[in-house]
Amino acid sequence: MTAIADVDDQRFAWRESRPATTPPGDTALVLLHGLGGSRLSWEPQLSGLGNERRVVAWDMPGYGGSAALGGAVTFAALADALADFVDVLGHEAVDIAGISFGGMIAQYFASKHPTRLRSLTLLSTSPAFGLDGTKPDEWRAARLAPLDAGLEPVDFAADVLAAIAGPNTSAEAMAGQRAAMARVTGDALRRSIDCLVTHDSRYLLPTISAPTLCVVGELDAETPVAYAFALADLIPHAKLVVIPHAGHLLNAEAPDDVNRLLAEHVDQAVSGGAPR
Repeated sequence: MTAIADVDDQRFAWRESRPATTPPGDTALVLLHGLGGSRLSWEPQLSGLGNERRVVAWDMPGYGGSAALGGAVTFAALADALADFVDVLGHEAVDIAGISFGGMIAQYFASKHPTRLRSLTLLSTSPAFGLDGTKPDEWRAARLAPLDAGLEPVDFAADVLAAIAGPNTSAEAMAGQRAAMARVTGDALRRSIDCLVTHDSRYLLPTISAPTLCVVGELDAETPVAYAFALADLIPHAKLVVIPHAGHLLNAEAPDDVNRLLAEHVDQAVSGGAPR
C-alpha cells in the first residue's frame, strides 16, 4: 500500500505519496482542491497514483494548515503562491491537476508561469464565472448566507456536497469529501467566494502551451459539460473526456477513471508527445 504523509511547512501544508525509488525524470503531480475542499479531497489519487510518481495535494493558502495570503485573495496572487509552492517542493516544473476552483487557479498558473508547468489537467471547471447567466451578486449572497448566519463550513458540508454530487456517489466518497470540507474555515471560504466570482480566463486560455486534458462528469450540474467544451475549444490542442454517470465531485466519484486519465496524460507529457 502507498504510504501517505502530511507535511506542514511554515507557509504551506500538503499531503503526499511517492514511490520508494525515485522514478526517472523526477517531478510531482500537484493536486489543487476546490472551493470547499482541502488536501483530504484527493485521497483516491494519493493512494492510487503514488506507487509510480510523487503526488502532492496542497492546502490552498488560508485553508487547512497553509498560511493565508498576505493581501487580497485574487487569481493572480494564488497563481504566484502556487509557483512558490513548486519551489518549496524542489521542482523546476510539475504536472498540475485542479478541480473546480482549483482548476480555475491552474488556468492562471498555466498562463502566468508556463515554464513551471509540464502538463495540465482541468477537472469539473470552467473558463469563466456565469457562463449560464448566473448573476455574481446573487450567487455570492446564496453561498455566504450560511456564513452570515454564524455557521461554519463543517455545519453545512453534507448539504452542499449532496447538492453537487452525482447520484451514484458512494457513502465512502461522500464521507471523505465531508472530512475535507470540515477543515475549511468560514473566513477562508468567504474570501475564496469573493475571488471565484471574478473568474474569467478566456483571454488567457489561448496562451496555454502545456499539454492539457479537460475532464468533466456527464451529470455535473455545477460546471456542466458545455463548460468543459468551452475550455477545450479555447486551449490549443486540448483533449476533452466526459466521464459517464459522474457529477461534480469527479475525482471521488470516479476515482479509477480519473486516476487512469491522469496517469496516461502525465506519462504522455513525460514522453514529450502532444495530447491525443
